[in-house]
Amino acid sequence: NWEHFWLNEGWTTYFERKIVSRLNGEDARQLSCVIGETDLQESIEFYGKDSALTALVPNLAGIDPDDAYSTIPYDKGAHLLYYLEQYLGGPDVFEPYMRAYINEFQGRSIGTDDWKDYLFKYFAETDSAKVKLLEALEWDKWLYSPGMPPVKNEYDERPQKICLDLAARWLEAAANGDYAQFSTGDIDGFSTMQRVIFLGCLAESTPLKAETLAAIDNAYQLTGYHNCEVRFSWLALALKSNYMAVVDAVVDMLSTQGRMKFTRPLYRLLHASTDGREIAEKTFLRLRRFYHPICARMVEKDLGL
Repeated sequence: NWEHFWLNEGWTTYFERKIVSRLNGEDARQLSCVIGETDLQESIEFYGKDSALTALVPNLAGIDPDDAYSTIPYDKGAHLLYYLEQYLGGPDVFEPYMRAYINEFQGRSIGTDDWKDYLFKYFAETDSAKVKLLEALEWDKWLYSPGMPPVKNEYDERPQKICLDLAARWLEAAANGDYAQFSTGDIDGFSTMQRVIFLGCLAESTPLKAETLAAIDNAYQLTGYHNCEVRFSWLALALKSNYMAVVDAVVDMLSTQGRMKFTRPLYRLLHASTDGREIAEKTFLRLRRFYHPICARMVEKDLGL
């Protein structure tokens, strides 16, 4: 049942971030959560905060599940699980439940009610005080209401500080034209996620001037960047500012990968940019068969073709 898609993808996203924490430290997990929160906000804004398709468990009666596909079940599901982890006492409490949950349902298909019933059952058997906490949650809002989750998660701001400080310096420089202070060394020590957060912070202040974007690219050589996460973040920032110097790089990225996470937003941004509409449509018509059929159909719908 595709209405319960979050049980697969929300859990997968949450587990992925737990693995990142084990491999690279909790700071890396916190940064990933911040990026996921931004992606969730953008997806909800795209559909509209009152759209039924932004619920964690949407009602898909009469709706093609492909039309409801977005990052929402990934990031909204992971948001709920992170909240429950913190709410119920932290990893030492939640990780044993995670293992028990997987063991209980391995090899089976379940729905959200099955998941919730087992959550209550597990804690009733292991720590009954937690049941009162679970009963106090506004489950209808968490599971069935549209828009952002009813409670905002709090993430550690320390790993973000260096990214946000650099973004603030660039925004100040955009006002006074002092770009000589920047160099590639500014981001040499940044992780991929810190680079994404830096660019995302700048994107919140779009449109930026063409000279500012040219200076950013000159300092950090972002247009030719090979990491897809960073490259996408840079190209999205540029397109939001109608910086058309990146058009060839946008078309190249659309031509060399087909992940909907990158492909749909890039087409939408290119289509909405100055002089980008025709380029977006011609590029899509040329590459349609390159993409997965679901991706092609969704982009076609996004572009109104």
